[in-house]
Amino acid sequence: MSNKADSGKSYHLQCTGVAKETADAHNAAKDITLFGSCFCPFVQRVWVALEYLGIDYKVRVRLYDEVDPYKKPADLLEVSPKGLVPALRLENYNPPRAVNESTVILEFLEDIAASTTKRSLLPPVTEPYARALIHLQADHVNRTLVPAFYRYIQAQDEEKQIQGAKDFVEAIHGLIKLFQRAEKEGESTCGLWREGGTLSLADVVAGPWLFRSTNVLVHYRGFAVPAGPQFRAYLDRLFNYPAFKRTCSIEDLYIDSYERYAHNRPNTSQVANAINAGTTLP
Repeated sequence: MSNKADSGKSYHLQCTGVAKETADAHNAAKDITLFGSCFCPFVQRVWVALEYLGIDYKVRVRLYDEVDPYKKPADLLEVSPKGLVPALRLENYNPPRAVNESTVILEFLEDIAASTTKRSLLPPVTEPYARALIHLQADHVNRTLVPAFYRYIQAQDEEKQIQGAKDFVEAIHGLIKLFQRAEKEGESTCGLWREGGTLSLADVVAGPWLFRSTNVLVHYRGFAVPAGPQFRAYLDRLFNYPAFKRTCSIEDLYIDSYERYAHNRPNTSQVANAINAGTTLP
């Protein structure tokens, strides 16, 4: 079990690598402005969806840095009352309007794409059962996998870290079972789980935390990513899928930014506080 010393590193303010190239390509004014931070997995969900759905947008930056959600600038609070990212500012209203909360934003973007780009992360509305299955996959991620990730990375004593690893692996296996169920029933809800598939809502919802499990959790907790060949092939397809890859920074950004979670520093974030308090995520 790996436990690195706390060097006092803070979170990054500017994305790097391919993600920086993507951000730089979206710095002109558009009808939709994405408020985000480079390390946040909730933001990455929305960013991947924007890229995949082909909806034009601008990434909100301040002094060449992405919005710092912990200093809560006034313009962020105008679009997200809790001061949390992601948030969208809709510039085509006068005055501008806003949408926040990642799952709500994903639904909003689906509706926008339905009447514009005609792309979707869901099966057609003519396949209600298939859509229900994919919503079950996403629900499992939100209710189980995401909280398990934070409990694991924030656990400080060895016993809790061992339990955290077990819970996170169990959450991954739960997602795999849901993918396998859809595959068995022949529904078009497997996303990238099935070779030759395309990005699904569940892939977008789970991907940011699965990605961080291969760098942040490996670095700070010595996490052993489940070794099944089908799961490893799935991760490879997901992480290299163009819309996902375009939102990824280099590994050091995540390792540095999550050091405060790994040592459970006080007031690391509202998410961390909720995990410590045993309450629902904000």
